Amino acid sequence: MSAIRTVLLSLALATCTVSCAGPVPHELPGAVCGTRIDPDLTRLLVKSTDDLHEYSRVDRAETVTGPCVLLSGHEPVLEFRFSWDHSATDLMYLATGSGSTSQITSPRNSETPAKTLIGTDGAISQAPCKTKGGDYFTLTLQLPKIKPGDGAHRGDIEKFMRVYFPATVRTLGCR
Repeated sequence: MSAIRTVLLSLALATCTVSCAGPVPHELPGAVCGTRIDPDLTRLLVKSTDDLHEYSRVDRAETVTGPCVLLSGHEPVLEFRFSWDHSATDLMYLATGSGSTSQITSPRNSETPAKTLIGTDGAISQAPCKTKGGDYFTLTLQLPKIKPGDGAHRGDIEKFMRVYFPATVRTLGCR
């Protein structure tokens, strides 16, 4: 009888250790919106890893302009807009225009190899990329959880875009 009690006690303790320890933190994905990226770079911009999932209307093969959003539960944490055009777009116009699709706060030119503007709450990059959708690819990143006037994240946004944008362009099959 004591052997059964010992087994039951051990099982109860093991169950409590697993269930009483609190929530297990979720890992950040190794790819965001179809682009492989070091989770440590994503961690610079995404604080909550609870119930991370994506919503995407991007079609790389058909070069269809569309959004891709990384959500934590129902809350967007990273919002991307993939866009193909036949001519280069004025990024400052996109960043400061009245539309909400590409608007970022306090945009500044970046010293990245691609044409890039970094804001306090997002970024816009553009590169030549000949596909059936056009000759230029533009990627907008918006961070809805960052307050527009909070300049503390500009460096982290730039670090992320220095890696994410070229990695994304490599996935597009540019000619």
